[in-house]
Amino acid sequence: MHTLDARTVPVDPQSFARLRAAGLDYRIVDMADPASARAFARADARGFLDGEPREEQIALSTEMMRERRNIGVFEASADADALPVATVDSWVTPMTIPGTGGVVLPMWAISAVTVSATHRRRGIARSLLEGELRAAATAGVPVAGLTASEATIYGRYGFGPAIPVARMQVDARRAGGIALPAADGAMRVEYLEPDALMVALGEVHERSRLARGGDIPGWPLRWRRMAALVPGDEKARSVRGVRAVDGAGITRGALAYTLDELAEEFGADLAIRHLAAETPEALRALWAFAVNHDLVRTVQADLRPVDDPLPWLVGDQRAVQTVVHDHGWLRILDVPAALGARAYRGPLDLTLRVMDPLGFADGDWRLRVDASGSAVVSAADAAPDVELGVDALSSLYLGGVSATTLRAAGRITASAEVAVEIEDAFGTAVAPTLSIWY
Repeated sequence: MHTLDARTVPVDPQSFARLRAAGLDYRIVDMADPASARAFARADARGFLDGEPREEQIALSTEMMRERRNIGVFEASADADALPVATVDSWVTPMTIPGTGGVVLPMWAISAVTVSATHRRRGIARSLLEGELRAAATAGVPVAGLTASEATIYGRYGFGPAIPVARMQVDARRAGGIALPAADGAMRVEYLEPDALMVALGEVHERSRLARGGDIPGWPLRWRRMAALVPGDEKARSVRGVRAVDGAGITRGALAYTLDELAEEFGADLAIRHLAAETPEALRALWAFAVNHDLVRTVQADLRPVDDPLPWLVGDQRAVQTVVHDHGWLRILDVPAALGARAYRGPLDLTLRVMDPLGFADGDWRLRVDASGSAVVSAADAAPDVELGVDALSSLYLGGVSATTLRAAGRITASAEVAVEIEDAFGTAVAPTLSIWY
């Protein structure tokens, strides 16, 4: 387990100098100072078009942010209590990667990226993102990651969409219900009070996240929000929760959801806030609870794995509408460390020429994978078998994006045979997923 505390990493000197030349102050925000923490929280809310946060919301946000490295950009002449004109925060977290038994890789998680509407087009976002990447690389973290509110920003910094997820909607009346196998009879579903729901969501996520590449740990405030225990949550009164319990009495799945009343009839639409399950039986039981629920017209869920079995559970597959979209973005910083850490599905021996405008991953690299799936990566001096940008390599990393698709799109240069070899070796038995925003 990587034990680096991102809060100990100083601000990037190159971004500091660039922003100082533009009359801006780039610094780590002291979240122990109430005025600074309040200003950071207000700027973050403003950047994401949220309403003015209440004092109790600021207090909760500050509690979470104290565990992270928080950076603000300020006008050099600003008052001491002025809001930052830009924000970013980061922390080092274990990300599950392909391997046996829950293999993880340290990832520099980037969040809260905002630039005030009054300071656009001044190179601030570039300084923030490049500063985070240089800080991560200097600290020895091999990969950075983020979830993006806008999909056109991060490719220029070497990020690639690596973890697609599915948004699913079920016409519950047309679906024909979900009939569970007789073997699932020991699994029961129980309602939970909010406090117990919060605990169950966190515990099940922590165990289940190790089963698929791409997922990361949650944090206490996230589960409080999912369980509607945060002040100011307009959905709080409509949030309900259940758990799936096995024959031994162990919670194997948890579901937080809302019921939104229909205006034109007696019934509701069921919207899933978070669904976590560590066994197929628990997953089937929770889907059956939602789809078979009385008086429900539709069931909606986002951030589902693209191989979620839901269409195969219902009587009529056409009742399930699935939209696949980008979610988790990765950025490889250290090619040998990243590629050498994960397991592969088959042997491979090829040379990659990686183009990285920022220089972190740039170079020719030989990737040798033995029959057991273990890899060794070293600098190469042979002609490359494949040429690709670091964004494309980052997209391929977890096996959720097809090498043959990227070749067809012109994103990698390789023969058809080499693309197939990459796809076969990088592929995984289950799709990667990222079940949270960060």
